[in-house]
Amino acid sequence: MRRGRGDSAVEQEARFGLALLRRHGWRLLLVFAGLLLPLWGFAELADEIHEREAIVFDEPLLQYAHSLARDGFDRLFVIVSQLGYLYGVVPFDVLLVVVLTLRRRFREASFAAIALAGSALLNIAAKQFFARERPSLWDSIAPEHNYSFPSGHAMGSMTLLVTLALLSWPTRWRWPVLAVMVPFVALVGFSRLYLGVHYPSDILAGWAVATAWVVAIYLIVYRGGLLRPWLHRPGA
Repeated sequence: MRRGRGDSAVEQEARFGLALLRRHGWRLLLVFAGLLLPLWGFAELADEIHEREAIVFDEPLLQYAHSLARDGFDRLFVIVSQLGYLYGVVPFDVLLVVVLTLRRRFREASFAAIALAGSALLNIAAKQFFARERPSLWDSIAPEHNYSFPSGHAMGSMTLLVTLALLSWPTRWRWPVLAVMVPFVALVGFSRLYLGVHYPSDILAGWAVATAWVVAIYLIVYRGGLLRPWLHRPGA
């Protein structure tokens, strides 16, 4: 678009800004909402945990989750918790990388492998660094014995959600993926509260750091968002 001679600097700047947003809006949104905002949230929670400060919403939300306890929910949330890690998310992670590799979608397979495996390693390191003890408000029906912060189930399920969402975003599958994965991740997170093995802040921190990690890997593998999944020939 040609600039009129009488255009003010403000008008020219407005046009430039709109053109910039049209060209790079997706990447700017991804950096802000998928990287900077989650990192800020995790940093706020991590600072409280590192200083051994009590987080005001942790115990009330745990007590609320425990108030829902009944036999049917016990069985449901034990199953959901198992699917949220060892018997669901982990096998699906492996299958996803294998299928992408067999289809010769090496960039997509590399992105998924680094995001999923790296998240697990990051969780192990973070648990050891913060060394937060598990909640002990009641005897859990599915006790855990390692450290609490951040939640491995929350990180693992959210890592899978964000990985699948970014891979499917250029396709018609993005909405079905979100429709299935968002409720699943929420249920997995709540199951950990219901079972009394995590504080709500553990869940929120797991979601935040997982989101930031996957988006960071995506930006590296897909060259800052200049490339998009599936929009290249197999093997590239």
